Amino acid sequence: MSRIQGVLKTLKGQGRKALIPYITAGDPHPDQTVALMHTLVEAGADIIELGVPFSDPMADGPVIQLACERALRHGTSLRQVIAMVKDFRSTNDSTPVVLMGYLNPMEAMGYEAFADAAADAGVDGILTVDLPPEEADEVAPLFTARNLDAIFLLAPTTTDDRIRSISEHSSGYVYYVSVKGITGAGKINVDEVAAKVAHIHEITALPVGVGFGIRDAETAAAIGRVSDGVIVGSVLVDIIARNQADTDQLKRALTDLLHPMREALDGLAS
Repeated sequence: MSRIQGVLKTLKGQGRKALIPYITAGDPHPDQTVALMHTLVEAGADIIELGVPFSDPMADGPVIQLACERALRHGTSLRQVIAMVKDFRSTNDSTPVVLMGYLNPMEAMGYEAFADAAADAGVDGILTVDLPPEEADEVAPLFTARNLDAIFLLAPTTTDDRIRSISEHSSGYVYYVSVKGITGAGKINVDEVAAKVAHIHEITALPVGVGFGIRDAETAAAIGRVSDGVIVGSVLVDIIARNQADTDQLKRALTDLLHPMREALDGLAS
């Protein structure tokens, strides 16, 4: 059982839902990323999604695009991101870390070299936005052999047959994109998400995490009622952008957003 699977199984046994924050590695500066990861854990994160900066993040809106630009301006590379995870693991051996990004940096590094380095550093899962499972035959076995969960995206438009296919290729959890569009765009229709997630649960036994558009404790609780976890990204990255000149204020602002979400999700179990 992977670290991701273990955490989600424990949470399910407790009747609790996973809080999964996303930040872009290297933003606002590579030297700050590990400390921010620890801040996320202290604020209640169960799993961390760590974005690998890329020059053409096609699924992401302006907020995360700008975060990638800030990180790349400081020369943040895939190897550096992996090193950040290894540094994080020196004092945290329990919180799962998912690398979320695009295929090109992995291909440039070499799939096997990437898989080896990620596993050695303590990475737990890989979410490659532009890698459909039908084209993952070369990569997925490398992840499986190293106990790295392969996580894929589901969308509001995903058909039942494709949900089955994606689920067969996935492990850890599946990531349901709650809106049609890029990160940070659109407003969540909770009723539509509830219906779709319930339908996904009828097709797969994998946990379902919901992301894109969760911005506050109220929305987190509403989505937590119908899913196995909530994924929070753009609103956190926007906080980083607005507080990048003051690290202490940045940490406080991240905590001020995440802690009420943690309380709201835990309130669902009572």
